[in-house]
Amino acid sequence: MKIIETKIPAVKLIEPKVFGDERGFFMETWNEKAFRDAGIDATFVQDNHSRSVKNTLRGLHYQIKQPQGKLVRVTRGEVFDVAVDLRTNSPTFGHWVGEYLSEENNRMLWVPPGFAHGFLVTSETADFHYKCTDFYAPEHERAIHWNDPNLSINWGTSNPEKLLLSDKDKYAPSLDQAVVELKKFQSEI
Repeated sequence: MKIIETKIPAVKLIEPKVFGDERGFFMETWNEKAFRDAGIDATFVQDNHSRSVKNTLRGLHYQIKQPQGKLVRVTRGEVFDVAVDLRTNSPTFGHWVGEYLSEENNRMLWVPPGFAHGFLVTSETADFHYKCTDFYAPEHERAIHWNDPNLSINWGTSNPEKLLLSDKDKYAPSLDQAVVELKKFQSEI
């Protein structure tokens, strides 16, 4: 596999080796030793799969306790995937990385614990798979508004009014509002 550095060093873009012929293809999507050797030392406890239609935007989600690292990939369609650094002591706090993940490019993104995560479906439908380093804890889940001007994420859409959002995402607070709770939680550890 090939590890590609992003503008936030903790977030990694991964291109697995794909072996294909007239029958189809094979690729390894997780190998603990290979990933550890590449600097991603993670134990996964939960796998998730979502299917979404075009213009669905999910995120930006994170957990204040039991933060989840995520290894994400798309097996059908295409998404624009975003990770936002929420580590308040990080020099890249509040910065974001965005990458296109698709069934065509087979790329994966490593989103470490301490990051908010979200994606926008750019194809007619998309199947999105992700491995998590901690269990989903709805009582600790939070969201930051997808269009927060403090983040200035370029989602690549010229029609934001056509986006399909859950109420949780539509009415999520800004990063400024989230920082108070993040600092409180991080001071408790």
